[in-house]
Amino acid sequence: MRENEIRKLAAILREEDLDEIEIRGPFSSIRVARRVAVAAPASGEIVQSASSPAPAEAAAEVPVDETGAVEEAPAASFEEVVSPMVGTFYRASSPGAEPFVAVGQRVEVGEVLCIIEAMKLMNEIEAERSGIIQKVLVENAQPVEFGQPLFLLDSA
Repeated sequence: MRENEIRKLAAILREEDLDEIEIRGPFSSIRVARRVAVAAPASGEIVQSASSPAPAEAAAEVPVDETGAVEEAPAASFEEVVSPMVGTFYRASSPGAEPFVAVGQRVEVGEVLCIIEAMKLMNEIEAERSGIIQKVLVENAQPVEFGQPLFLLDSA
């Protein structure tokens, strides 16, 4: 992404009074966010609001200073395979079966990675790119949201 495009995103952020803008593409992503001060709760509990980034996402934030200068996030070498729907994530076809994929395994386009159960229907999620599974990001039988990362894939 070019510097002038990043500056345009920062300008939109200010003009529309947004806290952050994130754009994801097939090979890169960028997040432009304002720095927002968060007050600690009086009870000493750690609270994370829905609008604050998760710890893993915080490292990917692109700082924006008052002059509008921004830095582009470093391109990650891994691509996220995200959930196309809300449902329950299953790594295997049945409780006793071997998982469809394992960390370090090479997958090809069209190969089944997992199943997401939605409304009693089992939906096979297939690889859209070939590559090597670097990490499984969801535990078996856990609920997932639309767009939630499921796997990290090294397509190199």
